[in-house]
Amino acid sequence: MRSVEVCVLAQLCLLFGLAGLFWPERFLGLFELLMFPFPASYRTVRTHCVGAIVLSLLLAAVLLAG
Repeated sequence: MRSVEVCVLAQLCLLFGLAGLFWPERFLGLFELLMFPFPASYRTVRTHCVGAIVLSLLLAAVLLAG
């Protein structure tokens, strides 16, 4: 059951990472809310989305390693 949870988490990270890279203007409002004292910009959205993609790759590697 744990591998299913890790697989779903990896897919969600990949989904949000790719969606943020393709449509950063839609995620800008969310980042303005989440990072309140700091200004949100397209650069921060892209950076966090690339981080989400890297996280999904790491989770996939954990899944494959067993």
